[in-house]
Amino acid sequence: MGDAMTRPARLAVGVVSAGRVGSVLGAALARAGHTVTAAVGVSDASVKRAERLLPGVPLRPPDEVTRDADLVLLALPDDALAPMVHGMAGAGAFRAGQIVVHTSGAHGVAVLDPAAEAGALPLALHPVMTFTGASEDLQRLASCSVGVTASTDDEAAFNVGEALTMEMGAEPVRIPEAARPLYHAALAHGANHLTTLVADCVELLSEGGVAEPERLLGPLLSAALDNVLRHGDRALTGPVARGDTGTVGTHLDVLGDRAPDVRSTYTALAHRTVARASRAGLLGVADAAEITNLLDDGRETQ
Repeated sequence: MGDAMTRPARLAVGVVSAGRVGSVLGAALARAGHTVTAAVGVSDASVKRAERLLPGVPLRPPDEVTRDADLVLLALPDDALAPMVHGMAGAGAFRAGQIVVHTSGAHGVAVLDPAAEAGALPLALHPVMTFTGASEDLQRLASCSVGVTASTDDEAAFNVGEALTMEMGAEPVRIPEAARPLYHAALAHGANHLTTLVADCVELLSEGGVAEPERLLGPLLSAALDNVLRHGDRALTGPVARGDTGTVGTHLDVLGDRAPDVRSTYTALAHRTVARASRAGLLGVADAAEITNLLDDGRETQ
């Protein structure tokens, strides 16, 4: 009885647009029994992606896709979302009784106010994963979480968002509207900067003559990620956490000589490691001060 009350009815879904995220989520909703009635596809890549993941779904202009849908899925870049919502609202595309969902991590539901003013139910469903736009993404949804945001204290809307998320095979996590900017900053800081950090490491090893650096880094970085998720700051290892000033100085010297652009990143992250290792009781006060001075000055204290 409870499941029947919270599970959305079979819905006509309009996808705006058939990019990497929209095409995959549209396919996930279709797999759950909903009907994707139309999608927006402008670029050649979007058209081909729609043909592959949303076969037989007609491609139409955004306002037409929206008017005919019970559930409007707005899978758009962060900066494009608000102008698109205002434009479609001005064209009278939204109506009472619709569910309007966006997938942006950076926005909550306030960006959907024009749709809400027309009587639609606004929801933010942000899948916490990276998308390739390939069919494999459908399987990956089963192991990811989705940040669900609805209007404050609107329990019914949260329930709808959670039900849609579970129908797509993912795990819903409630994110309050006020927390969305910090939530997205944390995710971007972790995922995007981790990619940059690992790519820098691969490049440094390659320039040092190490063959197949990915094979070298894979087990190390996988273990480090697993350890920090399990144990937090207690998982810290390495010369900064140990207070090995001489080793850190050597790192700064070689990076200054061979990769000065990476040296600044190393220094910034080493400062954060000093702070975390100190709070965790791994690094004593004297060692922390010595490492900090080295990082600030570029030389060991005498």
